[in-house]
Formats: sequence, structure tokens, C-alpha cells
Amino acid sequence: MDEKIGGNVVSSYTGKIDTTQLVSQFQKIVDNRFAKFIMKRMTTPKKFEHVLGIFADVEEPNSIGEDIEVKTIEAALKRAMKTFGIDDLSVVKNAMKDAYVRKGVAVTLRSVAKYGITRPQIFEAPLLIVWNITKQCNLKCLHCYANASPFKHNDELTLEEKLNVVDQFDEAGVTMLSFSGGEPLISPDFWKVAEYASKKGMYTTIATNGTLLTKPNVEKLKKIGIKYVEVSLDAPEPKTHDMFRGVQGAWERTVEGIKNVVQTGAFDTAIATTATKYNISEIPQMIDLAISLGVKKFIVFNFVPTGRGKDIIMEDLSPKERNDLLNYLYDRWQEKKIDIFSTSPTYSQIGIERVLAGTGKTYSPTHFASADYGSTGVGLAEFIGGCGAGRLYASLEDNGDVGPCVFLPIKVGNVREKPFKEIWENSKVLQDLRNRDLYEEACKSCVFRNPCGGCRARAYGYFGNYLAPDPGCAYNQKYYDQAIKELTLMPETGGK
Repeated sequence: MDEKIGGNVVSSYTGKIDTTQLVSQFQKIVDNRFAKFIMKRMTTPKKFEHVLGIFADVEEPNSIGEDIEVKTIEAALKRAMKTFGIDDLSVVKNAMKDAYVRKGVAVTLRSVAKYGITRPQIFEAPLLIVWNITKQCNLKCLHCYANASPFKHNDELTLEEKLNVVDQFDEAGVTMLSFSGGEPLISPDFWKVAEYASKKGMYTTIATNGTLLTKPNVEKLKKIGIKYVEVSLDAPEPKTHDMFRGVQGAWERTVEGIKNVVQTGAFDTAIATTATKYNISEIPQMIDLAISLGVKKFIVFNFVPTGRGKDIIMEDLSPKERNDLLNYLYDRWQEKKIDIFSTSPTYSQIGIERVLAGTGKTYSPTHFASADYGSTGVGLAEFIGGCGAGRLYASLEDNGDVGPCVFLPIKVGNVREKPFKEIWENSKVLQDLRNRDLYEEACKSCVFRNPCGGCRARAYGYFGNYLAPDPGCAYNQKYYDQAIKELTLMPETGGK
């Protein structure tokens, strides 16, 4: 990439911020001896999780040997505490009392032991899987990536198969499981499967259109262990939202559902908005609405031309519009009235630029997390790595198809045919996505390729190539212009 892009920020990122500092600190946590210990003694994620449970005083040791293993892990965790500025061991021990935290720690340390430190990090199992548990839906959204309909698909996994999939995820070490669709609350299987996953210790969440978040359903979500509820809302008033969602009256029902969720105080909550030309001017009012409703997060989703979204591809934001929007979101985030994230991996890049320019103190290395400023913090962005498709994140369709991302419609296997772990480890597509040396220009040579990587789903949606540049990035204007020129010349688009 031309070093002039980004001006002093680029030179600051490549010069003043030594991201190798974080790498060296992680290497001290998982040195050669500890790595060998993990791979030899912590032979499975479940074994590791059990020993962490002993450390946290929530599980009992099965042998004297496990007491020794706990001491070894405790020594490594103390090294980790120094890296992240934690002085009190009880803070770590208390955090480990939650099963999903133990899962996350186990899979992260096993991944570093297995692959070494990579930038971004390759994971032995995905930290997050989004499961489109059904394609049945009660709305008709213009941008639906899943091509959802009012009817359940005939080849949807049976309840028995779904429960078996949860077992596979648990054995692999999956930390978070997000249920989506279609509309997951329509599925009678959702309740049993989500409760089963929660009892396995996974952090379970739901992404819903909100129209079925009645008070009884919200109480059921609480009872089965759902911890995070993300509700799609695309406008601060009914007209735009109902047009986008294809059903009159959807806005009122969704807002009522959000109120029901917030009122319980039992969940982490978010409003999710897909930004397009339809609603970009209403984003400021959307943030105000989210604050007034009392949700904890506001997330702006990247529009991806897939599924029915292909039909409205010309309503996508230009690179400048997206860049201006992300900078606006960042400024509103710094007001500290609400956490504001985006699924666009360039939001991580913008956060780094703003931190280095002295106009911000936090940044988002991924769309569901934030980090403080500083060299270690910025280095963490390279470790987490922006776009996680096929690397720390995967998708599962209602029929068992596994993919890199719900917005990246490439089947890499099916859990009816192969175990999930085998698919995750052996898929060529997933291996390609983990190797940023394979990315095409300009993402390949961009100084932000590690903390950002570009949205692989948008690259595929525009160019049919998951290694192509992300045309939504302000640094990739010429690729966007090329894509738009080709689209306007295609008879079937008609320029629309």
C-alpha cells in the first residue's frame, strides 16, 4: 500500500508501535516447556477446561496428578497477569468460575501451543459459531443473507442431530454459540438446543428480529441460560424499518420486544442495524434511540451482497460513506454513553488510527469487544485480527452445512457427513482464509492487514473471490469503482 495513505498514522503504526512486544509477552506465557506440557498433558480442550475448573475451585481433582497440573497452569496464568497488568490472582480465579471463560482460555492457550504465536492468531477451534438453526422467518427482509421464508426447510437437522452437533462443538472447545436464522424463536427446537448448549458451558446468545420477544419468551430465554440478546432494528421510526423488513407493524413489535428484554436486566443487550443508503442518514437518531431504550451496545452491520442482498447491491455504502460513518460511530462511542461497534473490520483500523492520532482512547479489535489504548492494546488487534471468518469464527446452516461466515456462502463441509472438528482442521477454504499472505492487493500489502484483513464476505460478494480486496475500505476506492462500473454494465442489475 502507498505509505502516503493515512499520513503520519501509518508511519506511527509501522514505527512507534512495536507489536512484537505483545508477541514476546505471549511467548513468555506459552513458552516451549509450557507448550509441550499443554499438548502432552492437556490432550483435549475438555481436559484443559477441567483443570482450569479445579484452579477456580468449581471442580474437584480426580487425581494427585491433576493437583500438580493446576500448579503448572497457575504459574503460566501469573505470567499472563503481568502481561495484562493484573496483580490479584483472585481476579483471574473468579473469572474462571464461568465455564465459557475456561473454554476461551483453554482454546486460546492450546491454539498458541499448537500453532505458535501467529498474527493474526490461528485457533484450534472457533471462539464463536453462528448457527442459523432454522430458515423459517416471519419477516421478509430485503437484505436477508439466508433467503429465509415462512416455511421450515425439509432438510433441516433433526432435534437429535442438533443436540449431537452441540456435543461436537463442546468437545472441540467452542466458547460462544450464537443462534440466528431465519428467526430462531420460531423454531421449537431452539429452546431445547440452546438450553443444552448453555448447560455445556458455552456462552449462548441469540440474534433475533425482536418481534417474538414477548414477556413470556424473554423469561424463557433467561431460564435456559441465554446471556446476550441482539435485536435487529434498522430505523428510528416505523416507515423505513417496515419497508426494509417487508412487514407493516414490525417496528412497533420489535421495539416492544427490546423493552421487554431490557426490563429484565438479565441480559447483555444490543441493537443491530445494517447500514445502507436507505438508512445512513438515520444512524444518529438510531444511536439516540438505543440509548433511550437502555441497551448496552449498538452494532452497525456491514451490508454484504449475498442472499436477497444481491438484489439491492446498489444501496451499499461507498467507501467514503462507510469511512465517514465509522468515524462518526467512533466519535459517538468515545462519549461513553453506549458501546458502539461495527462488523466492518476497518473499524479496528480506524480505532488504531484515532488512538495513534490522539483523538481516541479505545478501539475495537473485533465487532464484539473493545480494548484500551497503548502498545500492548494495539498489539492485541494484530492478535485478534479483525475479520475472523474461518479463523476464529464459523457458521452452521440449518441443514448442517459448515461455512466460514454466515455472510460468506461457501460450504466447506456438512456435520452429517464429517465431524465438525475434522471440517475445521482440514478445509482448504478455511486454511486459505487463515493465511493473509494469500490475500490479493490491496489488502495483502496494507499495513493494517493483520488487525483488519478486510471483510472476506464482501470480497466474495463483489468479486466471487474470498481472497480479493474488500471494496468497502477507503484505501480500496479503485476496486470499488471497478466493481460498480461492472455492475452498472450488467443488464440484469439495470444499475439498481
